[in-house]
Amino acid sequence: MIVTFKKIRVACFWLFVSTALTGCQTIQYYGQAINGQHRILQSRQPISEVTADPNSSDILRRQLAFIIDVRAFAEDELQLPVANNYLTYVDIKRRYVAWNVVAAPEFSMEPKTWCYPFVGCAAYRGYFAEADANQYAEALKKEGYDVHVGGVTAYSTLGWFDDPVLSTFLHRSRASAAALLFHELAHQVLYAPDDTTFNESFATFMEQEGLRRWQKASGNSAIYTEYIKNYRRQQQFVRLVFEHRQKLEMLYQTDLTLLQKRSKKASIFADMRNEFKHLKTTQTGLGAYDAWMSQPLNNAKISGVAAYHDFVPAFSVMLADNNGNLAQFYESCRQLAREKKDERHRILEDALQRVPETARTGFHAFQLDR
Repeated sequence: MIVTFKKIRVACFWLFVSTALTGCQTIQYYGQAINGQHRILQSRQPISEVTADPNSSDILRRQLAFIIDVRAFAEDELQLPVANNYLTYVDIKRRYVAWNVVAAPEFSMEPKTWCYPFVGCAAYRGYFAEADANQYAEALKKEGYDVHVGGVTAYSTLGWFDDPVLSTFLHRSRASAAALLFHELAHQVLYAPDDTTFNESFATFMEQEGLRRWQKASGNSAIYTEYIKNYRRQQQFVRLVFEHRQKLEMLYQTDLTLLQKRSKKASIFADMRNEFKHLKTTQTGLGAYDAWMSQPLNNAKISGVAAYHDFVPAFSVMLADNNGNLAQFYESCRQLAREKKDERHRILEDALQRVPETARTGFHAFQLDR
């Protein structure tokens, strides 16, 4: 029997997780994580077999063929570390593969973090069962936290396993599916422990830069045009969220009593909903965010949006500084990932100062039409 290095590494991972952790809640949490990941790994089917299966629908074959094309582009043109990822397929038979719990104090926008073996700390805690996520969220609420539970359609195991294409990929438009693939592969370029905002902003930047280069190389502007249209709507929504996050941050720094802060906090969220309703009368397509706005608004929910967008425009500046050379850009970002968190954020903040004001809440919008 041939035992590869990766198999040894995976075995060590399971051994560490199952034996090195103590505490009933910790063991229970990692138990569901191990079981959930194991079920996905055991359900993988080679895409070549799925597409050759006469029982597979034509739609599924076309969708998987598109993913394979995107994967090849990511490897050849974006120089992303594809390895053996996304060569298999898993039908998970549900809308989300996992659910993330995000929490923040009642009067702070700084999210709670959880620390994990090997990957450091992150501002979320993931569950493979929605009921488990909701149960944990309720426990955090009793501790006084603002809490949000959100569904996840994909995630990266950061090279520990060969990630499959999940059926949740295929519920998306082609533009969104390609962006998601670029995003998840970007996580394997670099990963800074304890810095969710840096990691997610980098991956969000790469999904957008990947799509820009994809349309330029393929000559098929339809996918990119669709993405830009959706992203510009998203940028309007994100700007609305960011504006009210700033109001909340200013409120929390005041010397008002807790009751006064609580009242003004509720007023800020009410204003945010009203402004959203007004925005929908002047801009089309924002109804896509109705479900998000209809749910309870709190610090945890707002901080979750920030994690994916805060530093995105700064990475556009870094790419320009490297003359569009991706290899040099990746190395600059890896060097940044090795800095201490405070220094890393200072450098990114400096880069943001070079971004036009109108583009600071989304992507390198000032470069979308290059």
